[in-house]
Amino acid sequence: MTRHDPDLSPIDELRANVAQPFERASAMPKSVYVSEDFARAEQTHIFAREWLCAGRADALQAPGDYMTMEIAGEPIIILRDREGQLRGMSNVCRHRMSTLLEGRGNTRSIVCPYHAWTYNLDGTLRGAPAMALNESFCKDQIALPQVRVADWLGWIMVTLNPDAPDPALVLKDVESLVGYLDMASYQEHFRQEFRWNTNWKVLAENFMESYHLPVCHAGTIGGTVDLLKMTCPEGFPAFNYHWIVKNESLPLSLAHPANTTLAGDQRRVTWLLSIYPSLLITLTPGYFWYLCLTPDGPDHVKVLYGGGMSADWCADPQAATHLAQLRALLDDVNVEDKGCVERVFRGLKAGLSAPGALSHLERPNYEFASWIAARMPEAGEKRQG
Repeated sequence: MTRHDPDLSPIDELRANVAQPFERASAMPKSVYVSEDFARAEQTHIFAREWLCAGRADALQAPGDYMTMEIAGEPIIILRDREGQLRGMSNVCRHRMSTLLEGRGNTRSIVCPYHAWTYNLDGTLRGAPAMALNESFCKDQIALPQVRVADWLGWIMVTLNPDAPDPALVLKDVESLVGYLDMASYQEHFRQEFRWNTNWKVLAENFMESYHLPVCHAGTIGGTVDLLKMTCPEGFPAFNYHWIVKNESLPLSLAHPANTTLAGDQRRVTWLLSIYPSLLITLTPGYFWYLCLTPDGPDHVKVLYGGGMSADWCADPQAATHLAQLRALLDDVNVEDKGCVERVFRGLKAGLSAPGALSHLERPNYEFASWIAARMPEAGEKRQG
């Protein structure tokens, strides 16, 4: 077991943890999950710098369709403009700084709920009541600050970092692995948000390893996997992954019977992709589901959860029935996962607990810890925003 060193900061503890080779690796130190300082450092050095996912692009189909999110404390609007392009912009009025839109919806313009300053879908100011007597006011010079947005394989990716490399470049190896499934053609059929009492990394790590499936998910999907047939290869710089060869107990996880393009194991392999820092995707020939994680302090995580089916399963005459069965199954899986990750968080706060050695099936967790450590500031740098 790894013992806590009170003389080390959480960042230094994490660096010492990942300095060990994988064959001798232990779970991350408890301090990185519970420290307020570490949580602030993550916001500054990870969430304010990396590409984050807002969901699926097909959720914003018509001009004026919008969704909102928060990145490192920054309220953001993502919308489809009148030309059909995705846009990201500040969700804060340029007048008295009220937030503008909430949730999801469709709008012809962005109207501030405080003083009715009104913005076009490109963020430019259209109108501002009772401003004619202010000599410094110039409507044409006012617009909502723009934020970078990209459509990557059907995912809406957003970043506050103007210098972040394009996700298509950073994540090109994802296409090399799973491009044969044409992820962009999958259709989203459900999306919801919830908040769990755990650290965001506990939930991310839970997704990254399938070691827990036979036990935690004994009532749902545990019987569809065989630990002896599970592969956890070395990951890539921007993501880790593993795959499971599914049996026929869940037909929707297999290629549609009418599909003639997939052959051999392509018809039954389930991919689990963990796109750093917080986009988690389960991709099968028949369906997909995903989690997008937003930290809410060290002790809670906000979760965007969604999913749907591949194009050929969507075209099946029984698509609605298949979708209902999938949604019911995944809802039950979420209940099981919630119990697991909240129990882990309670346990890691206990005085007698300590992180233990990792299984070979938990290589993705080790790589995730190494990725986080590499983004934390060195000694002497400013460690929190």
